[in-house]
Amino acid sequence: MSYPLFPLNTVLFPGCILDLQIFEARYLDMVSACMKRGEGFGVVAILEGQEVGGAVKRFAALGCEALIRDFQQRPNGLLGIRVEGGRRFRVSKALVQPNQQTLAEVDWLAEAGDAALLDEHADLAALLGALAEHPLVAGLGMGGAVDGQQALANQLAYLLPFAVEQKLQLLVLDSPSQRLELIQQLLEQLQEITA
Repeated sequence: MSYPLFPLNTVLFPGCILDLQIFEARYLDMVSACMKRGEGFGVVAILEGQEVGGAVKRFAALGCEALIRDFQQRPNGLLGIRVEGGRRFRVSKALVQPNQQTLAEVDWLAEAGDAALLDEHADLAALLGALAEHPLVAGLGMGGAVDGQQALANQLAYLLPFAVEQKLQLLVLDSPSQRLELIQQLLEQLQEITA
């Protein structure tokens, strides 16, 4: 029971960038301990409850390791950290500590090997290129050209406005080609809704 979890209203994917503002004492302590040990922490999506305050009522059993890449004091006095998604994991047991920090036992999930982009991925690659034009995406240094299916699948799954449940469906898939197929299906569903 030693892997710290940070429940958030987001789903982090391997290789993707997330900026966080840390202000609650329990998370300041967690980040400080992780930085001292040179280790990451786990980001899990909140399924029920609030990001701020007491313990989250329910969070996803599937998550992604967050590796601290940069930190700075924000003008508002809060600690800002930039993390990058690492390995995926499944929570086998979790326990809320007296300070409301959640510690877990996790099982690391194996990653399928990467594969080259195929002609059928051209539209998805163009979509990621278009997303790179958005100031928020550009600010994270994401989007643009990628060199494999893994990066394309992970970045699109992370950046597109899918529901948390849909993002978790994508995160659980081991194969980048399966992830890209599901992204294509979800995009088609989005187009039907907006048409």
